[in-house]
Amino acid sequence: MAELVFHTGPMDCGKSTLALQLDYTQSSHGRRGRVFTSQDRSGSGVITSRLGLKVAALEVDAEFDFWRYVIGELTQARRVDYIVCDEAQFYTPEQVDQLARIVDELQLDVYAFGILADFRTHLFPGSQRLVELADRMETLPIGPLCWCGARGTHNARTVGGLMVTEGTQVVVGDTVAGSEVRYEVLCRAHHRRRMTAVRAKATLNPEPLPFDPENF
Repeated sequence: MAELVFHTGPMDCGKSTLALQLDYTQSSHGRRGRVFTSQDRSGSGVITSRLGLKVAALEVDAEFDFWRYVIGELTQARRVDYIVCDEAQFYTPEQVDQLARIVDELQLDVYAFGILADFRTHLFPGSQRLVELADRMETLPIGPLCWCGARGTHNARTVGGLMVTEGTQVVVGDTVAGSEVRYEVLCRAHHRRRMTAVRAKATLNPEPLPFDPENF
């Protein structure tokens, strides 16, 4: 039976690396697939991994129709055995519905990779729909660490090292230094306190009390 599988985790947990590895493994066993992405940090129509891997992919914009594309390929006698979808959090709910239809009616495996929640801890619409429809979800076991050493679970958007909680849901940035808008993975406690690595280094006590001493 074909499946819709959603692989998820915070930034820097190796989702794109796994997507490329899965495509390589499938294709090396004679299967033919299609690889999709949306708004990759390196530009349009490409999947990149921080390990240095880079593969051309089909870009998914808001108007893209997965069902129409796959039907077009099959009617032109082009073989399609599976689909790999990176950056699936940026897909629309309607596009996720199309992926589910491909699994159910065409019996093609669909492997989606994406982040669950944005910098405000709100679910991305595409990820929410994947949670609702996926046959199964896989959380990547090797995740990034917060600056404190705890497991990183929340994505923070930073400007000048300071965490911001307002703005549009999608702003393409990276975790590497040098970009104006960056993303940093924090544990839940430090995301709640907006305590980024930069702010922690500038504070004599990087672990502020969870209450105001002046009120006691």
